[in-house]
Amino acid sequence: MPLTSPFHLRLTLLSAIVACAGGIVFASASDEPTATSEGVRPATPEKENAEVEQKAVPRVPLAVARDRAKLMHEIYSATLEVMHDRYFHADRAIVPARAMEDVFSHLNDQTGSQANWISVNLKAMSINHEPKTDFEKRAAREIVLGETEIDEIKDGMYRRASAIPMTGGCISCHGGFFKEPTKAKKFTGLVISIPILPESTDQ
Repeated sequence: MPLTSPFHLRLTLLSAIVACAGGIVFASASDEPTATSEGVRPATPEKENAEVEQKAVPRVPLAVARDRAKLMHEIYSATLEVMHDRYFHADRAIVPARAMEDVFSHLNDQTGSQANWISVNLKAMSINHEPKTDFEKRAAREIVLGETEIDEIKDGMYRRASAIPMTGGCISCHGGFFKEPTKAKKFTGLVISIPILPESTDQ
């Protein structure tokens, strides 16, 4: 199998994820009223730039946020597994979890939805993966105890933390080389945050 460069790996991953997640964006867009073309003049570049700067974060009802978060988890989880299996072999490619952070950033720009990893019961390979907020710390504790998903509604956001099982090469890096892993199940956490409508916070 030919070696896969980090650039081509990221490009392939971005294309696959954006194609899968495109339904998320289009589904929310289909709920918006459409404007007719009558009386509409082409916007000038200056006006378009101003509109981009003033664009509000898209918010959705809580029920939609819950469904979307579950779908995003499935997409990210499956992609991570495929990347480990088909692309990542020792030092021959970028670490999959790191490559996926580029996808997180891209979808954040496109949809306003955020995603990030948190360490649970293995060493974090980046200080950015240490649980920081009260919700992330609680989620890490509950995942260790067997919970598969934890959520909260706070500050206009729906947050969902879910468990990602770690096996094989994941454990050898996170657990430390030349160390015999314990028999306890190992997890990392995936936190997805989606802006919701104000009236959804009471649901």
